[in-house]
Amino acid sequence: MSETKPQDQHIRELVGASVQAAAIGRPYDAERLMRQAENEAPNHPLVLNEIGRRKLLARDPAGALAALELALKAEPGNPAYLLNLATALRDLNRREEELAALNRVLLAEPTNMRALLQVAALHEHLQDTRAAAATYRKAMMMIPPGAQIPPEMRMIVEHARAVVAANSRALESFLDEHLRPVRDRHAGEATGRFDKSLATYLQKRRVYRPQPTFLYVPELPAIEFFPREDFPWLDTIEAATDDIREELIGVLADGPEVLEPYIARQATPDEKWRALNNSRSWGVFYLWRAGEAVADNMARCPKTVAALQAWPQCDLPGSAPTAVFSILEPRTRIPPHTGVNNARLICHLPLIVPPGCGFRVGAETRPWEPGKAFVFDDTIEHEAWNNSGEARAVLIFDIWNPYVSEAEQEMVSALTRGVEAFYGELPSYL
Repeated sequence: MSETKPQDQHIRELVGASVQAAAIGRPYDAERLMRQAENEAPNHPLVLNEIGRRKLLARDPAGALAALELALKAEPGNPAYLLNLATALRDLNRREEELAALNRVLLAEPTNMRALLQVAALHEHLQDTRAAAATYRKAMMMIPPGAQIPPEMRMIVEHARAVVAANSRALESFLDEHLRPVRDRHAGEATGRFDKSLATYLQKRRVYRPQPTFLYVPELPAIEFFPREDFPWLDTIEAATDDIREELIGVLADGPEVLEPYIARQATPDEKWRALNNSRSWGVFYLWRAGEAVADNMARCPKTVAALQAWPQCDLPGSAPTAVFSILEPRTRIPPHTGVNNARLICHLPLIVPPGCGFRVGAETRPWEPGKAFVFDDTIEHEAWNNSGEARAVLIFDIWNPYVSEAEQEMVSALTRGVEAFYGELPSYL
């Protein structure tokens, strides 16, 4: 290429302007700018690449190939040129050369989505279905959850997902047989973690990690629901379920005004909380609130308070201990959210659970069963729903994460106090 730097920049600007004009529906301007670039620098690699691209659109792969080969002589490793070259070779049914060109693109840009999709389609054409599925899978993993797929890409993405799903079913069947002898040797042993890892690998289970809104303590296990046997003191509280439920029913007999909205913000809340803000659709009755006993409410529930003597409280100023009756009204959903601090865990004792209720933490969904408590990490995304026509009621209280040492507990408490002292009372929108 013989252009000087100013000339080179000028040509790049012309080609860029031409591409932009075409993208916004100004074909005449696009053509005029491209012809100007061709007249001024017919051998510029960017001009040759654009000529090649346009010939591909005009279904002239041989003409495109000639232009692209010249462009690559000037810039041999340019991934964009190589990708267009691969497309020309595909259209000419020169599939092995196409694969070589795509491999060069992916060597330079391993996450090039267009190259991954094209090489996966090529593997399908060559009847290498496993390589195709593995490549499609890599491409699909690059799409963020919930991302909007452009209309022109939807059929391609749907096909890719179908290929991956079919391969995953075949792989799952293969691995079931492959693992059977190992499972037989370890029959009766706990393999829950391995089973979850296998489900994740097969893309049947999404990976969730703690995302606390205030404090993250590193190197704690990211466990969605903790083993119930790790908390034997829950037996005493579960045994009092009938008494606790009876006291709650007595409280609720006073009418909805006895409850307060769990979400109660003066400022405009986050969009996800707008429907529940200042609404008793998710109402609560506190016994302990953010570290403080609520004496009047405790006086109304003496049997519940007595049962909670078995509760190993955590000390987090402004946050814990907290113990609260949580009432979710019919046809109400608590949106996905995360808690403040993974040094603590949350306990649920279900009391009133009509059909149609559910609770998800991370990738695991569980029903509430009256009288059967569970413990979970609320800094992992979780949500709850009541699709029934009756209210659902749960007693909620918090504890220290058992993987946090006593020294760490004291440090976390001191840190919480320090942050509170530093900031004082902040505006309600924070």
